[in-house]
Amino acid sequence: MGDTDPAGALRRWEDHGGTWRVVGRSEGQVAVSLRRCDGGEEVERLVSGDAALLDHIGTRTEGP
Repeated sequence: MGDTDPAGALRRWEDHGGTWRVVGRSEGQVAVSLRRCDGGEEVERLVSGDAALLDHIGTRTEGP
């Protein structure tokens, strides 16, 4: 994704109807599968330890 604001990128993904699923989590880092809104196919993967992203996701395993 190359975004310097991973939390903002995930929020924009949600705002445009995309869904997401956590596919990996370790101490201080998360891997998120960004999925299409019409069938769940993975479009991209976001891997980051950004504090704002970790806070936004919290303990959830998937988004809208």
